[in-house]
Amino acid sequence: MDLYEPGSGSQVHDYNGGVQPSGLFWLVPVGPDDFSVSGDGREATLVARDLPVIDSFQFGGPDMVPASVSFTITWEAVGKRRLRGKGSTVPPTDPAAFLGHFARARSRARFSGSALGFSFRSGEATTDDGYAEMGTERNGLFLAR
Repeated sequence: MDLYEPGSGSQVHDYNGGVQPSGLFWLVPVGPDDFSVSGDGREATLVARDLPVIDSFQFGGPDMVPASVSFTITWEAVGKRRLRGKGSTVPPTDPAAFLGHFARARSRARFSGSALGFSFRSGEATTDDGYAEMGTERNGLFLAR
């Protein structure tokens, strides 16, 4: 989660999960109860409360301090699901080597965080002027099933 200074657009905070030994970054684990999907698969919600992260102030910055973030994100399918991908009918290195059903969606979110006496809280953000999608996908070894 990044925060930028109004006007100049300069980055002032970079809340993130750090760099894992594998080299992956921007990832944080969430609990099994933090993500839920409705029975019909047309709505999903991710809720995280006081998730421990670091604030490195800018991506890859040398200074890091303990921080925490909270957020609630909800996706709601607003379109019909469409089949995408070609599955195992193409080589595994082909970008279409997956199978999925995806629908256009609307998402809503609120974010907050704190570090070293600084805190922020957003209003509701939506994808009303952007794009969201949700669905299910099989790839890799799951294509054989």
